[in-house]
Amino acid sequence: MKSKMIFGFHAVTARLRHEASSVEEIYVDANRVDARMKDLLYTAKGLGVRIIQADEQRLANIVGTRRHQGVVAKAGELSLARNLDELLDAIDGPPLLLILDGITDPHNLGACLRVADGVGAHAVIAPKDRAVGLNATAMKVASGAADTVPYITVTNLARTLRELKERDVLLIGTTEDGEKSLYEADFSGPAALIMGSEGEGMRRLTRETCDVLVNVPMFGSVESLNVSVASGVCLYEARRQRIVKGV
Repeated sequence: MKSKMIFGFHAVTARLRHEASSVEEIYVDANRVDARMKDLLYTAKGLGVRIIQADEQRLANIVGTRRHQGVVAKAGELSLARNLDELLDAIDGPPLLLILDGITDPHNLGACLRVADGVGAHAVIAPKDRAVGLNATAMKVASGAADTVPYITVTNLARTLRELKERDVLLIGTTEDGEKSLYEADFSGPAALIMGSEGEGMRRLTRETCDVLVNVPMFGSVESLNVSVASGVCLYEARRQRIVKGV
């Protein structure tokens, strides 16, 4: 089983809670002795996970950043769905998907995964090229959601969108000039919400493949929302509709 490094208290604690058997070892800052660290060590030791003392610099070298909070875990990958067919075949009820067309900031990706988990979306889908991968920073920001929400990367996003349409999934794209308001869209059936990149939005072919384009109404002075915030607004509207209709 391929291993990867995850870091930060939320990400490591979530992995211990969700699938402790996948955690091979945990590196901790020997100088950090606060209650938060003590709680994590107590949990890890109770689960039989090997603990390795390290200094702050070694931890930074392992993950490539000093924002590790003094805890880094080496863990195996989880057995989430890794391709579209496997995912869709396993869903009970109408799927709710988040598609990210060209997100390049790992903080945004992590936040989108966290929102997707919170709202109960079935997966986050993104192209392999011209987009950030699920790196350690994204996993930290996701606060454990990278272990619970399938993150599926595809070689050809346009082809994937066509495949979703063949499965009767409604493709709802978001853009400032969308012909409908978010609140006029119907998310109660099989639906995929498509968010564009941080700067340029959806690519032309992605936009043209959408079934409907919606805008997020803005009532203040700012013109747009951060992609992860907009994802949260849209996905929770989708969940609200499904709750109302008993889906």
